[in-house]
Amino acid sequence: GGPNGPPFVIKVDEGGEVYIGYNVGSGEVTISTAGAPKGDISRARAYWVDAETIVWNVIGTPRYRYALFSDPNGTIKLTPQGVSGGQRIDLTFTPAGPGAALAKFPHLAGFSAFKLPPLDRARLIGLTRGQLVVAMYDENGQPLDATRVQIPGALDALFPYDGPLGVAIENGVPMIRVWAPTARQVRLHRFADANPDTRAVVLPMTLDAATGVWSIRGEASWIGQYYLFEVDVYVPSEGRVVTNLVTDPYSVALSANSTRSQIIDLNDPALQPPGWAMLQKPPLAAPEDVVLYELHVRDFSILDETVPADLRGTFRAFTVRESVGMRHLAELAKAGVTHVHLLPVFDIATIEEIRERQVPLPYEQLRALPPDSPEQQALIEPIRDLDGFNWGYDPYHYSVPEGSYSTNPDGPQRILEFREMVQSLNQIGLRVVMDVVYNHTNASGQNPRSVLDRIVPGYYHRLDGDGNVTTSTCCANTATEHRMMEKLMIDSVVLWAKYYKVDGFRFDLMGHHMKDNMLAVRAALDALTLEHDGVDGKSIIIYGEGWNFGEVANNARGINATQFNMAGTGIGTFSDRLRDAAR
Repeated sequence: GGPNGPPFVIKVDEGGEVYIGYNVGSGEVTISTAGAPKGDISRARAYWVDAETIVWNVIGTPRYRYALFSDPNGTIKLTPQGVSGGQRIDLTFTPAGPGAALAKFPHLAGFSAFKLPPLDRARLIGLTRGQLVVAMYDENGQPLDATRVQIPGALDALFPYDGPLGVAIENGVPMIRVWAPTARQVRLHRFADANPDTRAVVLPMTLDAATGVWSIRGEASWIGQYYLFEVDVYVPSEGRVVTNLVTDPYSVALSANSTRSQIIDLNDPALQPPGWAMLQKPPLAAPEDVVLYELHVRDFSILDETVPADLRGTFRAFTVRESVGMRHLAELAKAGVTHVHLLPVFDIATIEEIRERQVPLPYEQLRALPPDSPEQQALIEPIRDLDGFNWGYDPYHYSVPEGSYSTNPDGPQRILEFREMVQSLNQIGLRVVMDVVYNHTNASGQNPRSVLDRIVPGYYHRLDGDGNVTTSTCCANTATEHRMMEKLMIDSVVLWAKYYKVDGFRFDLMGHHMKDNMLAVRAALDALTLEHDGVDGKSIIIYGEGWNFGEVANNARGINATQFNMAGTGIGTFSDRLRDAAR
């Protein structure tokens, strides 16, 4: 029965069977002579798709009985006798099937549909905040199957919201909002500065039950200070309520290494280079005239001795007009290049942002090796997360410039320097395109670098048929078919266009977004005007990788943004046919 303890005796009748099961997630052992449990509540194979409908890939018939079990603390168990614990709500099989929900969840075609009884809103909200299990019984009441429930569809239906999130300066004071509909409680931890030893002032936030948004109105003195959210929330993958201390997914400024979000005003004149409001864009007659030059911000200047040492590898290197790199870009502009395409410059998860802590690359050793040697990789592998280099396809906070590319990663200096870069490139005749990566995040679940999933567990990422996060992008895939993930993407793109005057967006793995997502991005940009927003949104170009693969392939999760599907939309896609022909 335990280490060095007496044996555990199981008595079984002659001809009988014994079931021994082990739950990898919880570590629980089930031993029964009544047979194996019917079902598996370590997996989430049912879907709550709107306020009143649950769909599940089981036999649907009026002869059988179906029920939803809920528990706020995750105490529901599955035994050989059936579901144990929780409050039971009987469901009604509907032969009409999922109905209108299939438009949003086409991969659930053919699933059986079950209706909840009429419940008041408070009860529905309570269901979203805890463990949910559905079970099926035969006409004699014997258990046949059971599974957990995925709830993004219900959250979209119950908590619609299209207002501001993150920090908004309203009448001179900060208003801070976070969408966390499944949270039991959210508190704001406010810090006077970025010092890790500074103690927080902890303040309660107020819930709007209609939208799932928690908010707090601050004071003018808060501007420049830092904050975190403390979120009490049930985490299905953990099977319990967890308290997470997490940064703001709508952060616009951060401390070094993204440990805290910062309260700042993007309209603050101190964060704008001289002449920013009057910045003129280089002429571009038509999108067909675009000629792109791709570069990496750090690599552009890190070894350029004509750039001051403290500016090498930073946004500010682009302001050194007489450097070798900037003279080269100016010549390219004269030769007809219209846009610089910057590899990812948003907040990147795996770069040490404090330069003094970065491990230097062994350049001399690398130069001494032949080009086809495997030794370069061997030299780099031990320091790959310790040096200052990363391609950047590793998103952490979508709407903040990367701190390692700034001369000061603590606070808003990176905002000013990013704007200086855009201004300088525009002034030599080049527009600026950002490479954006909204199709995945660096982490999910309870990982310390997981932001979205530690605020609304199981919502922002695309889940497979067992409730696990899909990883066809080689990372944790996001689900922009869910309303609030789409909103985050659109709000972020608009922020870069409006507040940083970015001239175009190249979408990484665009085929992992839906066509409707991309059309919504296009519409949001088109709505920006010089008179109201300071930018001409219709002149901003969008293009991306329209590859068709993974769990979204062939429109499995909705019409996805592939080469074929995006034709005629005004949104460009890369052509693998031209690429392969050139090879």
